[in-house]
Amino acid sequence: MDSINVTLGIDIGGTNTVFGLVDRAGKCYVKDSIPTNAHEPAEKLLNRLFLRFDKIYNSMSDNYILRGIGIGAPNGNYYRGTVENPPNLSWGQVNFVELVKHYKNVPILLTNDANAAALGEMEFGVARGMKNFVLITLGTGLGSGIVVNGEVVYGYDGFAGEIGHIIVKENGRQCGCGRKGCLETYASATGLKRTVFEFISSLNVESSLRNISYKELSAEMVYDAAVANDSIALAAFEFTAEILGKALANTVAHLSPEAIILFGGLETAGDLFLKPLKYHLEDNLLNLYKNKVKILRSGLPKGDAAILGGSALIWNELDY
Repeated sequence: MDSINVTLGIDIGGTNTVFGLVDRAGKCYVKDSIPTNAHEPAEKLLNRLFLRFDKIYNSMSDNYILRGIGIGAPNGNYYRGTVENPPNLSWGQVNFVELVKHYKNVPILLTNDANAAALGEMEFGVARGMKNFVLITLGTGLGSGIVVNGEVVYGYDGFAGEIGHIIVKENGRQCGCGRKGCLETYASATGLKRTVFEFISSLNVESSLRNISYKELSAEMVYDAAVANDSIALAAFEFTAEILGKALANTVAHLSPEAIILFGGLETAGDLFLKPLKYHLEDNLLNLYKNKVKILRSGLPKGDAAILGGSALIWNELDY
């Protein structure tokens, strides 16, 4: 049997860390996860992760050759290999790549989770063959990965592409970053919830969402209510799509991408969100950009997307 080159893709989340082995074609051979234990130092996470990984890898045949490790992490800096004051993790600043080198003597690269997802789309998803696109992750917050001329944009200090933290409303909603009016406070699963509760207080209409507490409410509940023609839920999706569409029209003016790819969270609402988003994007574009920019849903399998993103970070730089 011919040898199979694989890379280890790792995605670090606030709750769980997932990892898996992926070949050059994007086939995921094995995947697993461990609790991140956000209160513990990064060293303990890596010790637990590689104890689990080595047990799995050593049980596989010798035909699998580990060529590198790619890591997606919150506030991951590609240039320095550091994770810097990540939200929901009590790490402060840590040189994560240097820590991983204690476990494996292979190429190791790290970036933030949105950049990793963008590379995953370029290597294995709907952005294959594209040189210019923007990926937007719509989860608890809003992340973004920007690809220009076939390369991820990292900027001067490694932190370029924080579209979620452009100001869309002067003195608007309080953001976790400390500022007010950031895009992610409106266009995210959390932002959608906040919009629902603002509308409940300001609109005198019936809604099945009125009897649900903020803590219990989820984006999925808002989607189900919208499918049932709930007026508050429909208005919340329309409002969210309008704000994001206007913001992305500005992004198009900066970058002129071939496509904007939506990943996770609100993207799963389908046409309930995508149709008004496309309308508001087109309505706010300069004429020379109209009807040129595609809005696409992620092409990565949901269960493997994070692993594929980390793996793609390595495959994008290896010459095989």
